[in-house]
Amino acid sequence: MTDTKTPEPLESSKPPRSPKSPKSPKPAKPLKASGGRRRLIVIALAAVIVLAGGGVTAFWATHQTAGAAAASKPASKPAEHGLVTLEPFVVNLADQGGSRFLRVSIRLIVESVAQAEHLQKGDVALTRARSAILELLTEQTAEHLVTAEGKVALKAAIGRKLEPVLEGTKVVDVLFSDFVVQF
Repeated sequence: MTDTKTPEPLESSKPPRSPKSPKSPKPAKPLKASGGRRRLIVIALAAVIVLAGGGVTAFWATHQTAGAAAASKPASKPAEHGLVTLEPFVVNLADQGGSRFLRVSIRLIVESVAQAEHLQKGDVALTRARSAILELLTEQTAEHLVTAEGKVALKAAIGRKLEPVLEGTKVVDVLFSDFVVQF
């Protein structure tokens, strides 16, 4: 018998395939960013939990303090004070050159609502109070009034100046609702 060999095909220009190599060359897949994305999600969740915990703690702390303060004070109705609103004042200040002015709106808190109503109805008492305040304001300087201490001192001075003018009505506090010094 003669060995008949099957003719071998002509070798092509393709490199021989090894049993371990894939059949067709595929482009490499990019690595998924799932590890980085997971890490970002975990960090974001941790931040939300920390912020929520801080908010709950702040809420609890402020309400505990308010509750403790309310519990320590006996429940009593505070005395109702009266409010007297004066028309705005615009005055020249005592600075050199006389070019600076003050615009201020003042409200007086008096001992009772009845006293406030009496002052609002009586033109003479209110006019005397405005006059006394005007005299005091025109003695002030801009440098003094722009400081916090200057405003506090002015409030105290207004209260002292109004005691003899208001005849028996005690001024509890002086409030500035508008305070502008022009430079």
